[in-house]
Amino acid sequence: MLEKLIIQKTLRVPAVAGATGDATSVSRQLDVVLMSAGFKASGPLLEHLSRLEPGTAMDAAVRVLGAVRELVGDHVAHNVYFRDFPRGVPDTLEFWASCLRDALVGSRVGGDGGVPSDEQLLAAAASGGINLLALPRYGTYQHTYEEMLAAHADLISDAKDRVTVLHLGGTLAEETTALYLQLAGSTVPLGEAELALLEQLARECVDGDQPTTIPVRENRAVVNGVRLASGRELVAVDTVTDVLRLACQFSGGDVSLAEPTRFRSFGRPQRRALMAALETVVAANPDKLGDVRRYRQRWKSLSSGVHPHEFRRYPHAQDVFAVARGDLAARSLAGRVELAFAAGDVGRAVERLAMAPGMLLRQLDRVLRSCGPDETDMVIRTLQSVANRVSGRVLCSVREHLGNRTAPDTARVFANRSARSWVTTDERPPLDAAVVARVVALLDDELAHRVPLSHDRLVVDPAVLQVALPLSGKASADGFGVMPRGSLASVDGEVLRFFCYWKQTMQRTDFDLSALLLNEDFDYLGHVSWTSLSFDGAVSSGDITDATNGATEFIDVPLRAISAHYVVPQVNIYAGEGFDEVAESLFGFMTRARGQQGSPFEAKTVRSRSEMRGNGRVALPLVFIRNADFTWSAKWLHLYLQGGVNFNRVETNRLSTALQARGIVERRYLQVQYVVDLMSREATSVTEYTPGMAFDEPVTFVGLERPEHLPEGSQVFTLDTLRELVPQ
Repeated sequence: MLEKLIIQKTLRVPAVAGATGDATSVSRQLDVVLMSAGFKASGPLLEHLSRLEPGTAMDAAVRVLGAVRELVGDHVAHNVYFRDFPRGVPDTLEFWASCLRDALVGSRVGGDGGVPSDEQLLAAAASGGINLLALPRYGTYQHTYEEMLAAHADLISDAKDRVTVLHLGGTLAEETTALYLQLAGSTVPLGEAELALLEQLARECVDGDQPTTIPVRENRAVVNGVRLASGRELVAVDTVTDVLRLACQFSGGDVSLAEPTRFRSFGRPQRRALMAALETVVAANPDKLGDVRRYRQRWKSLSSGVHPHEFRRYPHAQDVFAVARGDLAARSLAGRVELAFAAGDVGRAVERLAMAPGMLLRQLDRVLRSCGPDETDMVIRTLQSVANRVSGRVLCSVREHLGNRTAPDTARVFANRSARSWVTTDERPPLDAAVVARVVALLDDELAHRVPLSHDRLVVDPAVLQVALPLSGKASADGFGVMPRGSLASVDGEVLRFFCYWKQTMQRTDFDLSALLLNEDFDYLGHVSWTSLSFDGAVSSGDITDATNGATEFIDVPLRAISAHYVVPQVNIYAGEGFDEVAESLFGFMTRARGQQGSPFEAKTVRSRSEMRGNGRVALPLVFIRNADFTWSAKWLHLYLQGGVNFNRVETNRLSTALQARGIVERRYLQVQYVVDLMSREATSVTEYTPGMAFDEPVTFVGLERPEHLPEGSQVFTLDTLRELVPQ
């Protein structure tokens, strides 16, 4: 399992231990099969496999192929309702009428006592009074997967088909340790899937090398949860809230503290470790008690599991629970700041915020809106004095925020840690452009000193420049070719085809893949869904209403012919289990040239495949944008609307979808281009990467994928490690 996760996460295949031999034919066969899925093995990987005993090499090849096929969604059979899709999709009402006709053949129901006429059936279908789910032909596959494949010609290769290189890694132990150190030492919060992977890796590496620092507190809680369970010493605990997060992690709860946790019963060694950690933190700085009141109820709940009264030798730890009970007063820094703001004393508020520089940066917008012209210089001087004590991620977040504050936003889009989104109007007064420019220059100068540049020669693939800087893993999703929210990626090809696949767990579940088509002003033009099988050249593969064995729906969009300016795919839950309840749920898109033929799903044409695991009932993965030169781009949304419990349709959420898409499209995100510009200040040379480029010395490389022939010792930032670009 770890080997598969490492391959999928890093595109590196751990070196296989085993007897030597000649497996040249096996490695060649693997490379051929990999090409059919859009992958190829690097030279060193093929050479390594070729030197293994054939049986060992074959076992490794099977594991590698299984990992990459799952990565792009090729591990399941993607059937379609209309066998010849995208050809032969009927008019919606005529299709409904045909389903009704088939259900009524042999019945005496016509106006003259016979089978109803076409006109009567069309009228019945248009009335909206038909229960489509009750019709035998509707919503279930009418042919086998093999019959569907037989109806389609083979895919014709195209020069723009995707080819992703798999590289040879170190031993499984070495790759496990490297990935563990990378995730644990991340400077940005990890997504849910990565946190689960970090926990698994931490168990494997509990007695091995440990990161020198764990900057993100949620990551710290995951690592310490494993260490607490195995009786190891805790690391990097420096606030009382770190201990609370650890208790939540150990109890299987939410380390982000967004949701309450039901604490488990702790064994005495765990209770002692938690109390000892609290004792160390509060003894070193009693002001840390001020953080307790924010989560007062959770501390009170935790006390029943920790039994503080059993540990009288830890008096400072006892104080934590005394504050939670209200027996001991401890005012937080945030409370003192609020008192200063309430009194209208901005200077005092800034003075107190400067005691926690990160808090000052996070409240900078409020501070700048509250201070007058005479106080602005004081604020900027304070910023200059404390900026070097603030994490690079916070500085970048503020830099991005200020880039959008000199004019009101068309719509303010908010997304919580689960990507559940909501939108509101922007009623904040804009910040003064001159003040923003001064602060931005200060932030740029500070960040320029922190860029991660190991080699003087910087090589950059232009395709990565418009990717949003990954300031949080929670603004993305697990998968292949997935980019953070706000990222822009070019969409090559004449035909865009996106798809969703789901497999229900226990109850009948109906997901509906739909597309909202908007004009340049984000006004509604039309839609494609089960209620409108085609519009403006875009066409649906048909509605599947039961996913006992898995189900797939597709939508085809002819990019050169469609008149819409924005195409917004969405997945609506019409009935059944949620995205985080089904056994499997994924979204992806492919691009093709006209005339390539092929089956509806072809792995080598998949550009991206992402998991859908939000807690809303409507998923908005991304939006496709027509550019001024009639090329197309994709901008990632990673949003979920609350929707209704059942019967969600694209028609009923079109206004909120359009508004949220607009909010993301028009927002200026901090992109990889920004960090590359900062790195260029320090580099002696900056080179644009071109395929096949030769290197004669180690370089710092920034791109979507690692080139095949980079010299040993090069510093590499690719899509899965772009978080490491965020200055520390």
